[in-house]
Amino acid sequence: MRELGYTLICFLIASSLFAGDIPNSIAPYFTPPTKWAGEKGDFRSPLLFKDGTQVATAEDWQKRRTEILEQWHDLMGHWPEVFTEPEVEILKSEKREDFTQHTVRFLWTPEEKTTGYLLVPNNPTSTPAPAVVTVYYEPETAIGLGNELRDFAYQLTKRGFVTLSIGTTEATEAKEYSLYWPSIEDTKVQPLSMLGYAAANAYHVLADLPEVDASRIGIVGHSFGGKWAMFGSCLYDKFACAAWSDPGITFDTRPSVNYWEPWYLGYHPKPWRKRGVPSEDNPMRGLYPELLEQGRDLHELHSLMAPRPFLVSGGSEDPPSRWQALNHTIEVNKLLGYDKRVAMQNRPDHGPNEESNEVIYQFFEHFLATSPTPVDTDSKK
Repeated sequence: MRELGYTLICFLIASSLFAGDIPNSIAPYFTPPTKWAGEKGDFRSPLLFKDGTQVATAEDWQKRRTEILEQWHDLMGHWPEVFTEPEVEILKSEKREDFTQHTVRFLWTPEEKTTGYLLVPNNPTSTPAPAVVTVYYEPETAIGLGNELRDFAYQLTKRGFVTLSIGTTEATEAKEYSLYWPSIEDTKVQPLSMLGYAAANAYHVLADLPEVDASRIGIVGHSFGGKWAMFGSCLYDKFACAAWSDPGITFDTRPSVNYWEPWYLGYHPKPWRKRGVPSEDNPMRGLYPELLEQGRDLHELHSLMAPRPFLVSGGSEDPPSRWQALNHTIEVNKLLGYDKRVAMQNRPDHGPNEESNEVIYQFFEHFLATSPTPVDTDSKK
């Protein structure tokens, strides 16, 4: 179970992990509003090969999926090797309420260690337990030592999940925010993709724990963390599901949907462009304008999730009109024989609230908290 490939994950999704009806409390979010049902906007269908050939079968999709993944890695830079057998240092352990909090350190790039928090509940939902990686500007907020509406790790641990909270503390303090490999002077991988790589390494920290079920690990983050969680889950298929809180799930010129910034997909050597919306006097640089010129958008990455479930916890940056992008992944899931794998809930503000967070927690409880049953590879529920 420690080395699940994409095909096996799909079988598990189809037959065991996500059995049963979606709870009524969150079921409506898996259906687009009437206004946006079937609307696909101007996005190029991910069901078209690069040469324009139509994807017609599940076998075709596996080839097309590989093509999309290779194209994006070719553009963003290829990852170093993921640490599938991580060495984790436990720096400190302390009891908090009904869980144990471990301060841990591990390599999240080939040359850099990070310090985060591993929270292990006294009474997990099952043995082995489901788990979730949480990502943000720093790891303290998610464990309940910051904004209480961004304390995803703490709240999920209280619900019986093992959680691992990580963040880019030092880079955030330096206003560089992201990860730069092998160096900030000469970065070979776009920083947002490198954050996805760090999330993959965090996955294996959890997967290597005897108390964690490696087939039931998700990822969640808000805003900057939402972008991070999206790239981590889309680019690394071992994450069973994901929740992205208002990251901006398509390219846009809104100030907070700022993929052009050098710490996301617009890396260029310093001095960096002035922060803000691109203009004639302050143009975008790096890979981002090339992606726009090629007609690419993030819906291609979303499609890599299929048939793994994901939830967009949309705020001001991800309004209901984003269903135009999400409908493309719904089409991929239909081709594969799956339904109710894509969800979006909306709120007016960028910041999460109690209602939106409860939807996130119920999403993970439904899709991760049920113990697996024997795999039936003919089942397509």
